[in-house]
Amino acid sequence: MERVTLRIPKQQIDEVEEMVETGQFPNRSEAIRSAVREMLNETESTEPRQNKNERSWAKV
Repeated sequence: MERVTLRIPKQQIDEVEEMVETGQFPNRSEAIRSAVREMLNETESTEPRQNKNERSWAKV
């Protein structure tokens, strides 16, 4: 696994912390990994892509 540093608004971190405190996730990292997996799965199932490496949400 690789380490990734990112900036997230405090309100969102507070919501993630609440999910950890209520036992929905064992820790923040697992909550964020779960969100990324969900986003990737949702994008794969709803957006046909011409190029397999192309992700519409990653375009800058």
